[in-house]
Amino acid sequence: MKLFQETVPSTIYLESDGVLPHAARGQSSSASALKSRWFNQQSWGNSGQSGQIQETCRDLTHTGYSISSISHILETSRIQGLDQYGGDLGTRLRFALGFHTQFEDGVKPPSWLCQNKGLTRELSSVTEIGFNALNFRLGIPMPKTEQYTKQIRPQGTNSLFYGWETLTHAENNA
Repeated sequence: MKLFQETVPSTIYLESDGVLPHAARGQSSSASALKSRWFNQQSWGNSGQSGQIQETCRDLTHTGYSISSISHILETSRIQGLDQYGGDLGTRLRFALGFHTQFEDGVKPPSWLCQNKGLTRELSSVTEIGFNALNFRLGIPMPKTEQYTKQIRPQGTNSLFYGWETLTHAENNA
């Protein structure tokens, strides 16, 4: 759990992190190393940048895998008695969901994002668990994520590691 708690801040950027994202454990924190690790993202600290994920400039499918994995671990942790949705990890997940679902809902990515090259692939069915926990259970407004999540319901599966999460999580208080 400690490794997970250390890794998420190096995966999801918040503007409060400063002009550079956190470096991953054992990785260089130099600007050039971070730019390379973040698929050539050139700047951080832009208004509205909170929630960008390390793989955003790679493609939204792999970005979705990060969102899904983080959601699964947070949900399992909560079920086992350690609810982390109210802290930094939940905040990072909330911003990541809102940041990426806005583009799936048709908002044009800003020019500073991925050197204005555009976003590729799709986020897919990865929002249900985090949205349910943060919006439905905790009551945090998430209009961008709500619109996207409801639009693609029922969420299906990628036949790899997530699937049918509308069935297991949508509007579930348990």
